[in-house]
This record gives sequence, structure tokens and C-alpha cells, in this order.
Amino acid sequence: MLSRFLEGEGFICECAYDGAAGLQKATQTDYDVLVLDVMMPKINGFEVVKRLRKIKNTPILMLTARGDEDDSIVGLEIGADDYLSKPCNPKVLSARLRAVLRRIDAFSSESSENFETVSVGDVTILPGTRTIKVGGKPLDLTNTEFKILTLLIRSAGKVVEKETLSQIGLGRKLNPFDRSIDFHISSLRRKLGETPEATPRILTVRGEGYMFGLLEEG
Repeated sequence: MLSRFLEGEGFICECAYDGAAGLQKATQTDYDVLVLDVMMPKINGFEVVKRLRKIKNTPILMLTARGDEDDSIVGLEIGADDYLSKPCNPKVLSARLRAVLRRIDAFSSESSENFETVSVGDVTILPGTRTIKVGGKPLDLTNTEFKILTLLIRSAGKVVEKETLSQIGLGRKLNPFDRSIDFHISSLRRKLGETPEATPRILTVRGEGYMFGLLEEG
């Protein structure tokens, strides 16, 4: 049903009806974005994400059970870019997928125009190769994590509102009670680790957003 609807919206879709077949297709073909259910025969959605993330960085939107926040958290922590509760409104799914594609186009344009290396402490962004290194070692980031962390680093010392992080990282407005950005920040903190001085790299500014580094004096 979703495939027929999305094709009517101009998407070109290929379907797989179990996790093993889906993983095989996703491994062998360079898709623009994947829609992945959690509950699938043979291999569940979480395991598909884990295995796929070892070899590919294709954007993934996961479909999770309505109200099951644990599934959403797990999905984002293991490498999904976004999630949507099911049963979902097909129009909302279409809008989310278009947001992912816009993000990819924007990133490609930005990368071709800006190859300037940016460093804050021992963290370095190499835009031309879509790489962020900590202490000289590259981080394994999803597309969404890369966009969010790049924005935070380029705004180091300044608060970035969650709404802005959602627009840049997820390509959509921040919805009420949506904790996607919080989950991505948690994943980034885990991957970044603490500074050599044992202080957190990403700070929470309550009621406003997040910040990389310390607030500027004055």
C-alpha cells in the first residue's frame, strides 16, 4: 500500500518482504533512502540497521510501533536517521522522505562549495570527504549525526536551538514531544567521548538547545 502511494507521489520504490531480502537489496544497490520496519521475518529491522551500517551510510527511516519510545531510541542509537510511528499517515511519510532527499541535495551542494577544514580542540571537520575526526581518528557517523555535529562545531561556543538542529539535521520542523534530536545528541556524545580534560563536548542549555564547547565570556 505504501509503495503504491509513494509511486503515485513520484518515488521509485523497490520492496522486500523480510529482513534478509531487504538487507541483500540494500547492500547490493545504492538507494537514496530506506524505509525499514522494525518487525520483519528472518531478520528484524534493528539487526538490518546494525549490519548495513558496517558497510553503508544510506539514510534510514524506521517505522516503529505507536507509543513505543524504546524502539525509537534503539533505532536511532544503532544508526537510523529518523523514525515514524505506525500506522503512519502516508502523506507524512512522503514528507519525511522528501526532507531526507532535500538534506542530501543540500549537503552535496555544500560539500562542493566549501572544502574548508574546521577544527575545535582535537575535533576536526573535513567537509570534502564528509569526515569528522577526534584526536586524528574518524568517527563513524550517520548522515543526520554528521549534519548536526557539523552545525554544532561551526557554532562552537554558541547555543544552537533544537528547532535549528531539527531543520538542518532532519530537514523538518521540530514537532511537539519529538525527542529525535535528543536521541541523536546522546549518540554523538557517546561517539565523541569526553575532552582530554574529562569535560563533556556537547553541553545542554536548558530551555534553549545544545552547544559545542564553552559559552563565550561576555
